Amino acid sequence: MDKLEDIIYLKQFVKQHPDNKMGWYLLGKHYLQAGKESKANYCFIQAGDIYEAFEQETHPLAEQQLEELKEWNKQQKKKRLVWKIVLAAIPLLLIALLLPLNTYWHKPPQDSPTDSANRHAPELGVVFVPQKESKPIGYAMNAIIAAGGEAPKQSLAVRLEEKEGWRQWNGHSRFLLSSTKEGGGRSALSMLDRDSCLCEPGETSGVKKQFGEWRETQEMHWTLASGIHHYYRLYGKWPQKLDDLIRPYPHNVLSGEGEGMKEWFPYVLAKLVDRQVLNGKSESGDDSQGIGKKDIQKEAAIGTNGIYQAEWGKPLEIVIDVSNYRLAVVQDKMVIRSYEVGLGGERTPEGNFYISEKVRDPNGTDDGMFGSRGMTLSGTLYAIHGTDDPDSIGKDKSLGCIRMKKGDVEELFDMVPLGTAVKIKNGTLPSDAKPSAERFKLEPRQNETNPAKVYQWLT
Repeated sequence: MDKLEDIIYLKQFVKQHPDNKMGWYLLGKHYLQAGKESKANYCFIQAGDIYEAFEQETHPLAEQQLEELKEWNKQQKKKRLVWKIVLAAIPLLLIALLLPLNTYWHKPPQDSPTDSANRHAPELGVVFVPQKESKPIGYAMNAIIAAGGEAPKQSLAVRLEEKEGWRQWNGHSRFLLSSTKEGGGRSALSMLDRDSCLCEPGETSGVKKQFGEWRETQEMHWTLASGIHHYYRLYGKWPQKLDDLIRPYPHNVLSGEGEGMKEWFPYVLAKLVDRQVLNGKSESGDDSQGIGKKDIQKEAAIGTNGIYQAEWGKPLEIVIDVSNYRLAVVQDKMVIRSYEVGLGGERTPEGNFYISEKVRDPNGTDDGMFGSRGMTLSGTLYAIHGTDDPDSIGKDKSLGCIRMKKGDVEELFDMVPLGTAVKIKNGTLPSDAKPSAERFKLEPRQNETNPAKVYQWLT
């Protein structure tokens, strides 16, 4: 589009979305290029902090032209604050009247190292913008602004590749913007996608490297947070240290230690304990997993603003799609890993289970009929395990168990903790997914074998 068409489009846009500051800023830039300085100044004033973030200064006309507007806005804010306080107090008062407060809110262990937790708070967060979102920049900015003081030092807005309603963790990533906190409550914005901002985007090579490093850390913390979550479910108490999760069979919640886990443990524990509300049912709305009477309610981000940080709340799950022989590790609606598996046709049971046992080298060998790893499905004689018949992968040759290739089952064994939910369905996952460039791996710290038992899964 030429400048005139741009101006016409943006004028219509700000009429429909008068609160979109980015729209006002872009319209002002086009007016300025067209030599209409007074109109440009008006737009820049409407853009407010977006103008300041891009131009690194307050607009010279802002104070003298907006004094009355600021005073009016101040009065409106006071009114809104009073109503917010009143509305916020009502549910708290009801809770206080109906139930003791400690029934719902769980405090951290008294000896939890708060200072250490604060030291390891993440400096980078990511906003995942859905593909269907027609205003990606506004969506991302709203998420960052909503986080307020809890937003990390830097936030990236990213669009992940999507297939059949699932975000692809290892698919193509499209970077939209980067926001970095500066002094005085200000933030510097860098637009990274030409189509989203209608502007000349900044360089993305540094952002790609940051995002790649963040992804590796995120995988480790999903596993750590999932381990803490399931430890609570299994034992009815919070772990005091990382070693509580890494114990010999049959208490091997985690299958070893990952890079940075020990340093991050206090922070992740504090976030989970402080932010989770205990209720009387499982996240799925029922007690199908049967691990405990109480569960930790989902909270998918810092507050509810959609910024993923390196601690994370909802535990990893396993989803098995019998229609296309796929097993996926998922976090909410995001596919973290996807593997081709062997099944047993109608003999593979559909339904909800959990991993009730994890054993290394079942029956004392890593190359037997069950391979090098086995994970029992709760209340059944079925398991997810390796195989000595790799040609059976992608076929219905088992008696109901889920067979995996050696490298795949060993990665899965490390990534998902004891207690992980397993959902077996028909027709739910994409038929394929890009593999990760690096295998997820934990360093073993305990004996996970069980020589006292002869396993007879329905292989």
